[in-house]
Amino acid sequence: MEETRTIDFFDRTFHLSENNTNIKQECLAGLTTFVSMAYILFVNPSVLGVAGMDKGAVFTATALSAIIGCFLMGILANYPIAIAPGLGDNAFFTYSVVLAMGIPWQKAMAGVFVASVLFTILSFLKVREIVINAIPKDLKYAMAAGIGIFISFVGLQGGGIIVSSKSSLVELGSLTVPTTWITIFGIFLIAILMVKKVPGAIFIGLVATTLLGLLTGLVKMPDHLISMAPSLEPTFGVGIKFLPTMTDPKMWAVVLIFLLVAFFDTAGTLVGLAQEAGLMKDNKMPRIGRALMADSLSMLGGAVMGTTPTSAYVESSAGIAVGGKTGLTAIVTGTLFILSMAFSPLLEVVTTQVTAAALIVVGVLMVSALKDIEWDKFEIALPSFLVAIGIPLTYNISYGIAFGFLTYPILMVAAGRRKEVNVVMWSMFFVFIALLYILNVWWIIE
Repeated sequence: MEETRTIDFFDRTFHLSENNTNIKQECLAGLTTFVSMAYILFVNPSVLGVAGMDKGAVFTATALSAIIGCFLMGILANYPIAIAPGLGDNAFFTYSVVLAMGIPWQKAMAGVFVASVLFTILSFLKVREIVINAIPKDLKYAMAAGIGIFISFVGLQGGGIIVSSKSSLVELGSLTVPTTWITIFGIFLIAILMVKKVPGAIFIGLVATTLLGLLTGLVKMPDHLISMAPSLEPTFGVGIKFLPTMTDPKMWAVVLIFLLVAFFDTAGTLVGLAQEAGLMKDNKMPRIGRALMADSLSMLGGAVMGTTPTSAYVESSAGIAVGGKTGLTAIVTGTLFILSMAFSPLLEVVTTQVTAAALIVVGVLMVSALKDIEWDKFEIALPSFLVAIGIPLTYNISYGIAFGFLTYPILMVAAGRRKEVNVVMWSMFFVFIALLYILNVWWIIE
């Protein structure tokens, strides 16, 4: 009887039956998403540590901001999308702001806090919702496909199958590296399970790949399993404490960049994941306002605790691929982040070579969105292609979106379809011109 009540509670809260899913499927999806993105708990402290921040405090701030984001996304918006500090933002914070511009991390964190406040205000005023809903459907399909290619590229890189090259940018990695074969094994295993239509194929592949790594000694077992979470004291509230330093004009350029990059990274990711999960209705994302508010509040919380802006995670696509359709997936992911604070050493067995296979396969699933683009109309085809190819080649979701937003209005006018270009798209045209100028001209001059 008690079990029935529990099932009914989750069904009512997350509309499981309505979305043709169940508790088991959502839990598996949440676990898969967590395993795919858990690397951020170690990567974020490593990147921000270069800026001089306390790595232990950043680890805790990363976990807490992810917990807040995932729970808010699950409860407010009922979407299977996880939130955590973004990789691009932490790299910009460390290498462009702190190291290149010589701005102390404490001062830079004040800029992150201000950007977070403005971000939340824009969400409350529904500015972000208006922009996302105004994006043409073909460009939304291109975003989904571009993110798919992007995460596959990340997987190929993480698995060592693709490596950097001075002569050709990228090239085939060495097949003599043992850990690369962990990824190759994972790709074939997951692919075969997918072809056989085995439920939970991606998650089974992740577990099997991890076990192979442990059995062969290519993945090392940690010395201990339980560890207390480090103190937040070194970073908590530092951004607020240094708000008086915002009188520096350079800091407002920092705020603008964080604001715009976070705006479009999250917008592109949300749209792409919603497309993959089949949640889009009439070219609009239901409850988008709530999803954006969840993202904004987690970004604000992260800024207070001491980490760079959060964003919706493309790795959520791994959970969606195994059947995640509601906010229960995000809640499970958030719960696992809570557990990770005590069992952080165990996460080390889930290496980039292990998760790489899942990301590559998920990318294949997302690229299918390309079939819905009107390729026979060049004014649509070129902007869509530039978005899809620009995201992975620039290693930046915002840049890829910029390519499409800058060419779409011009080509639509040239095709005699000026009236189909809305005011928002024209506004974004000029916003992206400003963004590219600041990042690639003004920034360098300064």
